[in-house]
Parts: sequence; C-alpha cells; structure tokens
Amino acid sequence: MTQSPSGEGASDGPVAHESVSRQGRQQARQREITEAVMAAGAIRIETLAERFGISVMTVHRDLDELEGRGLLRKSRGVATALSSALVESSDVYRQSRQLSEKDAIARAALEFIEPGQAIMLDDSTTTMQLVPMLHAKTPLTVITNTLTIMDELRGARGITLLSVGGQYYNWCSAFMGRMAVQAVATLRADVFVMSTSAITDDIAFHQTLETVDIKKAMFDAASRRILLADHTKFDKRALHALLPLSDFDAVIVDADTAPVHVRRLRKAGIEVIVARRGAKGGRDESAT
Repeated sequence: MTQSPSGEGASDGPVAHESVSRQGRQQARQREITEAVMAAGAIRIETLAERFGISVMTVHRDLDELEGRGLLRKSRGVATALSSALVESSDVYRQSRQLSEKDAIARAALEFIEPGQAIMLDDSTTTMQLVPMLHAKTPLTVITNTLTIMDELRGARGITLLSVGGQYYNWCSAFMGRMAVQAVATLRADVFVMSTSAITDDIAFHQTLETVDIKKAMFDAASRRILLADHTKFDKRALHALLPLSDFDAVIVDADTAPVHVRRLRKAGIEVIVARRGAKGGRDESAT
C-alpha cells in the first residue's frame, strides 16, 4: 500500500500534459475499436487501420491490449468479438455506457461526502464519474484499488491518496486478491462508494469472486456505504452474490429506473435516491 500526499510530485509540465492527452486518445480509440468489432462480430485489421486513420502496427498494439483484457480475439489478421460476461465487466466497455445517467448518479453521491473524510472508491465506471468532482470536497483521503483512479488523482491538491495493491487485473484496471483484501482490512473509512454489475432479487451481484471479495472488504471497512446503480443493472444477471441492497445506507439510481423498482425498494425500508439530470446536485428524493 503506497501513499501520495496532496500536491507532492505533481507533474504539470507540457510533457506530462502531452502524455495524458495521448493516453486519453488511445483509450477513446480502443473503446471505438471495441464497439466496432463487437457490432460487426469480426473485422480485418487492415480495415480497422483505414477506418481509424492509424497504422496497422498501432491497430495490432491496441488489439493486443484489448485481447489481454478479454474483450477481443486477434487471429490471422482478423479481430473477433468475444461475447461473454467479462466483456461487459471490462472498464474499456463500461466507460462508454450510460454516461449521462452515471454523471447524474455521481453528482448525487457527492452530497454524501464531506471535507476531511476518508472515502473508499471501487473500480466501477460510475464511481469514476465522481472522481473529477472530488475537488469540491477537499481536503479528502481517497482509498482505492483502481489504477485509473490513482492516475486521475495522482498529485491532486487537497487529496491524500492511499492505493491498495495486490494482484493486478488488467480487464478492470484494479488490484484484487488476498493481498488487496488484507490491506483494506487494516483501514477504516467514513464512506464507501461502489457500483455493481447486476441486481437480482434486490441483491447486488458480480461476475467474479475476486471482485466480490474486495468489495466486501471495503464495505466492512467503511462506516457508511453508498451503492450507485443505473437502470440497466436491474435488467442484468451475474454469477456471484455480493450483498442485499438493504445493507446499504443509500442506493442511488437514475431517472430511467422503472418506478416499480423504486417503490419496492422504498417499501422494504431502503433509502433510494433518484438522480435526475439537471437537478441541483443531481439528486431528487421524491417518489417516482
């Protein structure tokens, strides 16, 4: 576990900014490549190079990384989509889904965070939407196992970053496994903000046991636990049960969530917040 004090070691020069910009372009391109291959089922590598205006060598590098994340398969000059639950779990795939809904949910979640707190953040892309908003709540201590969040907050003023190490899982850009769970168990946070892959019978589910283990450890290490779930989570299935929604202090959903779900959860005594786009703070607790 490593610690980065706020403001120290920040790289603000033109080289650092150019590197960040290049990384952002690469991530955006890889998402677009993933979408294109998944839509077509299979695309020749030369066709991808022409479509995106890049060299064949660059396409190969992108596909090698995407293949390592379990998103695509590269064979004999052709990129082929992999239809699996792991694809939907990948951060590359998830980052392009329900962006406006996730933004509204993140703004509602921000109201649960106060200056001076220690907060834990999981590897969900909904939580990632919250990260750029944290500057409004500094000073903060942020604890995370997610490499993309670490990169985002590295050197951020007013934020002390605690990174949880362990075995790195490329498909979700996060550290998990026994070492990560043990590290989290030694910490205590004020708030834990997380999302989930699916909600079935009002229970949060995930596709992998490693994800369940680290999120349970974070849940147990926090005083207050907030679940972020856009409307698509209620229509999905996943393999491993994590926690019932009734265990969370609040569940934040978006405005497209079916009213029947909101009413049922509230009837069970669960605090449900409907995050509406454009609402102050993204938060609306009125009945849906």
